[in-house]
Amino acid sequence: MRIAVGGFQHETNTFAPSKATFEDFERADAWPPLTRGQGMAQVVSGINLPVAGALEYIQDQGHEILPLVWASAPPSAHVTEDAFERIVAMLLEDLKKAGRLDGVYLDLHGAMVTEHLEDGEGAILKRVRDLLGPDVPLAVSLDLHANVTPEMVDLADILEIYRTYPHVDMAATGARAAERLEALLNTEERWHKAFLQLPFLIPLTGGCTFIDPSKSLYEKIPHLIDENKLISFSFACGFSPADIYHVGASVVAYGKDSARVWKVAEEFRDAVIAREAEFAGDLFAAPDAVSKAREISAAASRPVVLADTQDNPGAGGNGDTTGLLKELVAQHAERAVVGVLCDPASAAGAHDAGVGADIRLSLGGKSGWPGVTPLEGTFKVLALSDGKTVGTGPFYKGANIDLGKTALLEISGVKVIVGSRKIQAADQSMFRTVGIEPSSMGILALKSSVHFRADFQPIAEKVLVAASPGPNPVDYEALAYRRVRPGIRLMPGSSRTS
Repeated sequence: MRIAVGGFQHETNTFAPSKATFEDFERADAWPPLTRGQGMAQVVSGINLPVAGALEYIQDQGHEILPLVWASAPPSAHVTEDAFERIVAMLLEDLKKAGRLDGVYLDLHGAMVTEHLEDGEGAILKRVRDLLGPDVPLAVSLDLHANVTPEMVDLADILEIYRTYPHVDMAATGARAAERLEALLNTEERWHKAFLQLPFLIPLTGGCTFIDPSKSLYEKIPHLIDENKLISFSFACGFSPADIYHVGASVVAYGKDSARVWKVAEEFRDAVIAREAEFAGDLFAAPDAVSKAREISAAASRPVVLADTQDNPGAGGNGDTTGLLKELVAQHAERAVVGVLCDPASAAGAHDAGVGADIRLSLGGKSGWPGVTPLEGTFKVLALSDGKTVGTGPFYKGANIDLGKTALLEISGVKVIVGSRKIQAADQSMFRTVGIEPSSMGILALKSSVHFRADFQPIAEKVLVAASPGPNPVDYEALAYRRVRPGIRLMPGSSRTS
């Protein structure tokens, strides 16, 4: 079989301070840069990415692979119209050049919003389907945080969605989507589909599959498929900080028996609604989080992890807010380190000054988020690095991580890792670039919401989710939604609707 493979990923926080430009897709961070043609398989090989899993499966089955384009940029505000149109044009051009195709697999995210389109993936699939025609099977993998739309369901023959958050199963999901595509290639039938949207928004932290309610809900999925003889079943928690009509969680199911597909989808939706209040989770204001972390750390041999969720670069934050850092300094926290704060100017200043120097800095707080100001003070330069490392944890495993110029600074006994590129602190290797062994610290303040848990929870005494000002509010009632569909509850269990 001749199978074309490509991808275009972006998770869009429409409330975030900066947009994704074409240059952002060209630049590598933890994931490879924009790549076309034969080089794609090489740059993604061995990385926990859906496209890597799909390529490996298709190759193992002996099919011919026609590589297209693959691109990804860090979560942010809208993808610029220029970036979207240029990359989609590459995808379509490569599809045309591929000639006769038996099937197509695309590695998409499901929560892309552009300057001119609310549903980026729906637009991609419409243009691809118009080119392919109705008969060429089209399989798509999506992120657990996909804001799935009716258009995505209608245009793709199969949608496969991650089942873990942290996303340790990205490659496995790509392989699963490729396997479903192969099944389609070996039959003339098309499967029945069921698509249902949930009536409330789920905070990022509520979707973590390490803890309930998401843990037990996602664990049911393989059993639902087997017991009901379904082809596929997926639950997407949605990406809530997106002011679009189809924001939010959804259920997508496929099978040969229409009545059974819809029955299972409806029952699962009802099970999620029954546990709605649990999705809100536990949240601590920054002063309380630091105070509790200090108390626990004083009697523990393992570090306490503080998740700075509202400045998570993995949800559109710029990684430069200072609220949690300031609180650690104010409370004289011991053996505490913050990572990774993004401030290219401060990192460059530390490199110019050298290890051992005391330098005056205005650290962080430069993205202009309301209520966020820099931390002014004199910092000691403890270590310097080029910020390059290879991911060792389950989420970033095998990824070539590049923080840019990086420095380990200290102020009032609190350490802070300052990088030049925004990236969520989801891998211990980032700390080791400046000589910090995470397990030896008392408090680890991480700019991440959930992905950190894959690598840091096993070494943690306790994980506390902290609320410090930033562009990824846990309380969505604080955001000014204008486009969401009527009646959706903005927080689990809330009486406030859109």
